[in-house]
Amino acid sequence: MEYRDLKAQYRQHKEAIDGAIRATVERGQFIGGEPVTRLEEALANYVGVRHCISCANGTDALLLALMAWGVGEGDAVFVPDFTFFSTAEVVPWVGAEPVFVDIDGDTFNMSPQALEKAVNDVREEGRLHPRAVIAVDLFGQCAEYEKIRGIAEKYGLLLLEDAAQGFGGRIGEKRACSFGDISTTSFFPAKPLGCYGDGGAVFTDNDEWAALLRSYKVHGKGIDKYDNIRIGMNSRLDTVQAAVLLEKLRFFEEELERCNKAADFYTERLRDRVKTPTILPGHYSSWAQYTVRFADEKQREAAASRLKEAGIPSMIYYRKPMHALEAFAYLQTREGSCKTADEASRTCLSLPMHAYLQESELDAVTKLI
Repeated sequence: MEYRDLKAQYRQHKEAIDGAIRATVERGQFIGGEPVTRLEEALANYVGVRHCISCANGTDALLLALMAWGVGEGDAVFVPDFTFFSTAEVVPWVGAEPVFVDIDGDTFNMSPQALEKAVNDVREEGRLHPRAVIAVDLFGQCAEYEKIRGIAEKYGLLLLEDAAQGFGGRIGEKRACSFGDISTTSFFPAKPLGCYGDGGAVFTDNDEWAALLRSYKVHGKGIDKYDNIRIGMNSRLDTVQAAVLLEKLRFFEEELERCNKAADFYTERLRDRVKTPTILPGHYSSWAQYTVRFADEKQREAAASRLKEAGIPSMIYYRKPMHALEAFAYLQTREGSCKTADEASRTCLSLPMHAYLQESELDAVTKLI
C-alpha cells in the first residue's frame, strides 16, 4: 500500500501527462514560456484572485511574500507552533523573529485565541513590532480566517496564508489561497496539487505587491533579467512542471471528491476508537493528510508499528513542535506556552490518504487501528 500513491495517479492519466511533457521538450523552452503563463492564469482563475506568480517552491513563495512587504529586523511574525519548518524558517531569513502560537486541538490550525494573546504579549514586552501573521491550512483544512482576519485588522497585522497543504480546500465558496493579503502554496509532489519536482506559487489581489513579487523572483529584474533594480533571488517554476500541473488541474476536483469519500470512510469507522479530524461547519478539506490522535505516545507508536508490520505506511507530523526544534532554541520560547501543540506532537499519526485508495485498503487500515 502507498501512503500517497503518485504512481497510481500517473497510470490513470499517463497519456495526457506524457503528452504534455513531450510537447514541452519538443518546443525546447524549459524556463518560462506559454505553459507557465497559462498555468498562472488558470490558478488565479481557480482561486479567484487577480494575480498568481509561480516560483520554484513553497518555501520561496513564503519568503517572497515577506520580501514584498519589507518585513525585517525588529518585526514579529506570528506562526503556528505545529506545522512544517519552512513556515517559520523564512522569518529569520528576512531578519525578523518568529513568535510561536498554539493550535486548536480539534483542527490542528492556529488558535485565534492563542494568536491574540501572543500579539498582546509581544506588544506588552515592547521589544518587537507585531507585523504579520502566517496562518497555515494544515492537513488540508483552511484556518479560521474570519476570526484571524479580525485579529489582524484589530492590531494592524498583515495576513499571509500558507496553503501548502490546503490548496483545493475552501470555506463556503471561497477557496484556499484567497484568504490572505498574500497567499502561497507548494506543488511538492505529495501535495494535493503536486508536480514532478519542486514548485510553488504566490497569490494576491494587490497590483503593487504582484509587481514586486515578479521582480524579486527573477533577480530583482526591471524591464528584463539584465535590468536589475533591486536585490532579488532566482525562483522560477520550470516549464515542464507547469505543463504537468496544467494537466493535473484538469482532474484535480475529481481527486478532491475521492479524497473526501476516503476521509468519510475513515471517520465513520474510527470515530469511536481514536480522535478523528474535525472539519468545521462550512469548511471543505483537500485532505493533504488524514491525521488521528491517540490517547498517548505509547499507543501511537504501537499503532504505527502494527501498521508497518502489515505493510501499511503511516507518518508522524510532527514529532516536535516548532518551538522545540534546535534551530529555534535561540528564541528561548517559554516552556508550556504551546501545550496543545506539545500534545499533538506526542499523539498524532497520519494514515494513507490519496484519491486512488481502494475500499479494501481503507478497510484494512481501519481494522488494524
